[in-house]
Amino acid sequence: MSDRSLPGRRGLLRGSLAASAALALPVGLGAAPAFARSGRPRAGWGVQAGDVTADSGLVWVRSDQPARMIVETSATESFRNARRWHGPLLGSGSDFTGTTRLHGLPAGEQIHYRVLLADPDDPRRTGEPVTGTFRTAPARRRQGVRFVWSGDLAGQGWGINESIGGYRIFDAMATVDPDFFLCSGDNIYADGPIAATAPLPDGSVYRSITTEEKAHVAVTLDDYRGNFRYNLLDPALRRFNAQVPNIIQWDDHEVRNNWYPGEVIGTGTPYPAGTRLDDLAPRSRQAFSEYFPISTVSGRPDGRIYRVVHHGPLLDVFVLDMRSYRDANSPDDQTADPVGILGREQLQWLKRELAKSRATWKVIANDMPLGLVVPDPVEGRPNFEAVAQGDPGAPLGRELQIAELLRFIKHRRITGTVWLTADVHHTSAQHYDPSRAAFKDFEPFWEFVSGPLNAGAFPASALDGTFGPDRVFLKAPATANVSPAEGYQFFGEVDIDGDSGELTVRLREYDGTVLFTQTLQPGRVGQ
Repeated sequence: MSDRSLPGRRGLLRGSLAASAALALPVGLGAAPAFARSGRPRAGWGVQAGDVTADSGLVWVRSDQPARMIVETSATESFRNARRWHGPLLGSGSDFTGTTRLHGLPAGEQIHYRVLLADPDDPRRTGEPVTGTFRTAPARRRQGVRFVWSGDLAGQGWGINESIGGYRIFDAMATVDPDFFLCSGDNIYADGPIAATAPLPDGSVYRSITTEEKAHVAVTLDDYRGNFRYNLLDPALRRFNAQVPNIIQWDDHEVRNNWYPGEVIGTGTPYPAGTRLDDLAPRSRQAFSEYFPISTVSGRPDGRIYRVVHHGPLLDVFVLDMRSYRDANSPDDQTADPVGILGREQLQWLKRELAKSRATWKVIANDMPLGLVVPDPVEGRPNFEAVAQGDPGAPLGRELQIAELLRFIKHRRITGTVWLTADVHHTSAQHYDPSRAAFKDFEPFWEFVSGPLNAGAFPASALDGTFGPDRVFLKAPATANVSPAEGYQFFGEVDIDGDSGELTVRLREYDGTVLFTQTLQPGRVGQ
């Protein structure tokens, strides 16, 4: 029996972590005065860990004033024999955020950490510590791996609604006891202001927490920073961050709906006329690099977002960036497309890394679906936002790049590929098979869709037959922009058994209810 069948080790920690989180509420949200140390730096936005491997990880914090970040790690909650890590100086240049890289950690173990913020002029003056925990990736296959994924947070004007438990889905994800959380993009909706109230179909009112930065679309660096801070006002998310490390990618709403490099928008409302997305995107990337612990970009917005995170012998996660290097949205019917949705350099990187991988399973985290049609019409032009354009024939446009990749996987005999995505605000499972496809030079594979986390839910997207998708499961509303108060919020779970190597996907609702289950066998190129 796999070691992962034992009771969740993290479950024993939740009480103490919740207590720690209660001590670290942002100003104005009920901080406990008895624990405050007057004038000392305070970590009111909680902690996060990210990109955890077998021997390393990153820890994030935000201070309320200039401070030196200090991290202590231990094998126990008592922090006996703690190891100390001196992190960066947090200042206004990074919006008082910072990330400390931990290395030389023991594999497959629970790591307890606490973050101290020290006065830069007097290191003895520290604020109240904030604690968190994570499991390092296993060195041994028998330990197994379990993770959750989803995307799309605070979209379509639906913000943190305390009357429904705020971002309640994060509590349900924590109950699964995952090793990490894969966020498939749209961590913020920089283009989506949040009002205090919004009417619901039954005559009731959806009430959101609001902030100054969320009252309008993001344009400045401070606007983007405020969008990332907004989500951290939610206690469920802060609790989750303290218990579960993340692997974060981005998509369009981190900047603006359906954006692509070189795009110019704005007629004066809500964006200034002639707004260049190439000006807005770097501001978002800087805020993104400040607010998430990501191995390739933390503290350096010029770093790339695409990367591979190695999670022991069973799993490699290939985190794609289908936003930064794409060509312009168009009818997508061209017969040659050297740029595609990934860009040539990223495509070549993905091929190399897939071919090098010795992991049993290669999860490809694509922030946009492959065979689901996502329109982006502009002034009557039938432009498309994702890969598919609704033509079920031979590959065209961005499909050419995906066809090249699928052909590569087949001919290099790369085993254990699974595709995970979000973006379309419903949940589904698609099986792609050359026997149903116009393009046939590939092996069958699965793509699973989940989300949103807390955003408007939408009806099912149409399928494009080029790669032969069969929608085996679907749950989606019949009408557009269904609020989180009405349900239709989803996450997915992936559980890899350490004994058999089988990978099981479960599509779940916001309360954890399992909607669909599919088990895949290891060691196969296609299935």
